[in-house]
Amino acid sequence: MAGLQELRFPEEKPLLRGQDAAELENSDTFLLAMDTDWKEHDIETPYGLLHVVIRGSPKGNRPAILTYHDVGLNHKLCFNTFFNFEDMQEITKHFVVCHVDAPGQQVGASQFPQGYQFPSMEQLAAMLPSVVQHFGFKYVIGIGVGAGAYVLAKFALIFPDLVEGLVLMNIDPNGKGWIDWAATKLSGLTSTLPDTVLTHLFSQELVSNTELVQSYRQQIGNVVNQANLQLFWNMYNSRRDLDINRPGTVPNAKTLRCPVMLVVGDNAPAEDGVVECNSKLDPTTTTFLKMADSGGLPQVTQPGKLTEAFKYFLQGMGYMPSASMTRLARSRTASLTSASSVDGSRPQACTHSESSEGLGQVNHTMEVSC
Repeated sequence: MAGLQELRFPEEKPLLRGQDAAELENSDTFLLAMDTDWKEHDIETPYGLLHVVIRGSPKGNRPAILTYHDVGLNHKLCFNTFFNFEDMQEITKHFVVCHVDAPGQQVGASQFPQGYQFPSMEQLAAMLPSVVQHFGFKYVIGIGVGAGAYVLAKFALIFPDLVEGLVLMNIDPNGKGWIDWAATKLSGLTSTLPDTVLTHLFSQELVSNTELVQSYRQQIGNVVNQANLQLFWNMYNSRRDLDINRPGTVPNAKTLRCPVMLVVGDNAPAEDGVVECNSKLDPTTTTFLKMADSGGLPQVTQPGKLTEAFKYFLQGMGYMPSASMTRLARSRTASLTSASSVDGSRPQACTHSESSEGLGQVNHTMEVSC
């Protein structure tokens, strides 16, 4: 493995049993924290209304940060912890932030009428140019989780000139096969919808972090309209393969043209899908970040590490070159200095590897461990 660089990341506690999960059970704290600066909009698109919240205004030629949540969640359940994290404010003050809720998934959404046809995953992606046009964005940097990552990837494939970069967490580029479809149907017959969705969001946390999972079970069941969620869930499970291939592997290969950071937690349900997606993207513009101690929702359990990685991603695109270090980076620097002064060496805790693959190009892979 070429170009191996060892870094030490000091321990940053994830959401463990009995820690911070109580905050999630308080919907006022979990859903409404720091919402006073956000403005809500309902935007007309070719496939119906989209509920959007935005903070700030376009800043010169800078792109907007546009997010899209996973199935079972909405922008608050998915992104509040991450965007309210202290060090994230150093980033968001430089950009306008726009959160998109999938149709009918926002807090207080009315139930769709009987017979309503929920947009396909391709149609959900085709709704986003209306958002970009409505606010006058020139282009966006997308942050998507799960189903939202799939939507943003599809958006970037269809409208590449509108997307400058993507952070895709827990993306699965594959459509459901017949066996998967049958398993999903069977699960729907034997489990409640919130419990079925939880197996999509979490893995080992279902056993090891029951307080966190219970908080999300309560929020998914009480905050998101269940009939609307069922429609979104059915459509996500009817998705087709994301039509991407690594350049040079097939004639006229189609892939994402912008810089991409793929993120997945260790042992997350989507881990295999993210690894496969990484194999289909251009290795010269793709970073793969596998986060330890983060599970299925790294933006919730490890917001500090994800904030630091996102800042470096933005700096690699030419933004925020003089931004101050995050608390995690400052702590890491102090730990490295201390360790060097003691024994002149750096214990191995985090590995940033660059390895040649396939066509002799460089693939950037980071595994963050504590």
